[in-house]
Amino acid sequence: MFVFPQPWMKLVAVIIVAFAISIGTTPIVKAFATKVGAIDVPRDARRVHDHPIPRMGGLAIFLGFLLSVLLFVDITQEVRGILLGLILIVATGILDDIISLNAWVKLFAQLVAALIAILHGVVIHFIMHPNVFLEGNVINIGWLAYPITLIWIVGITNSVNLIDGLDGLAVGVSTISCITILVAVLLTGGVDPSVPLLIAALAGACIGFMPYNLNPAKIFMGDTGSLMLGYTLATVSVLGLFKFYTIVTFVVPVLALAVPLSDTIFAFFRRILHGQSPFKADRGHFHHKLMDLGLNQKQAVAILYAISAILGLAAVTLTTNGALRILLLLIALVIAVSVWAYIARTVKLHPHAHNSNVTGEKHEKEQH
Repeated sequence: MFVFPQPWMKLVAVIIVAFAISIGTTPIVKAFATKVGAIDVPRDARRVHDHPIPRMGGLAIFLGFLLSVLLFVDITQEVRGILLGLILIVATGILDDIISLNAWVKLFAQLVAALIAILHGVVIHFIMHPNVFLEGNVINIGWLAYPITLIWIVGITNSVNLIDGLDGLAVGVSTISCITILVAVLLTGGVDPSVPLLIAALAGACIGFMPYNLNPAKIFMGDTGSLMLGYTLATVSVLGLFKFYTIVTFVVPVLALAVPLSDTIFAFFRRILHGQSPFKADRGHFHHKLMDLGLNQKQAVAILYAISAILGLAAVTLTTNGALRILLLLIALVIAVSVWAYIARTVKLHPHAHNSNVTGEKHEKEQH
């Protein structure tokens, strides 16, 4: 384990190493994916690319994250549980990218991975009281801690998987979520020192993969990446924020992951209301709706990045006070107005845009 004179130097080192490994191994992973047949071939209207593209790029993100963690992070019991569960998640994603596993098999693997983390102490013991004005604003949920944590981990794991439908969307939104949680954890203070390092490693690995995944994508992260990102964000948010007993720490992870989380909730209820299985893939996600308004891939992704950034700023604002809080609120307001104006202008220019706006770029490989 390396020794650094200042904590921030270690944080920077974690990001740089994760970034370097991720960006350096992505071409190797791309060649490997092509060799083993992990190729995404467009066969239905949900996919918005027009030629086969290798997937399994998430393996490079995983390597960057894992090696950086092993080099710089103290492996506590909780961290060990996260890493063991993550190995199972990544193995499941690799198999799915090669041979397309049954959705129930993938769900079972996610449940087992979540249980591994839970048994190692990654558990939500308190939730926010519905009446936020009460002096004691949290509830000890007792034995319910375990099913609630299980639902949180599996839900977030799948939510990132669901938004992986345009070039750079899932990895970019995950990076913004990482930055949000990292800043909130640092501002809140008092957390296990391993938590900010875990988040920094994930952010660095995501950034390293981005040049290959932004439109036009050279490789997709596949389920290897989307499941890995969702699982890691879910477990680290429990370890870093849900361990504390203030309203702020319950709201921050929800806001940080609001884009994938809300898309998943809407998809679930939309399918049930239409008489479909909640696990049936469709073309009704946020990114699809934005493209139906007449936006191209880059524009739709930029808008979802902006929305994620607004929610992230709102989350960080809750952990600050004074002039900094006012500044963050003003920045969030400016971004929100800009996004609204941009969408309104696009709708006006393309009043009859519809599902034909698919021009050959990325995929959505959806399971739940």
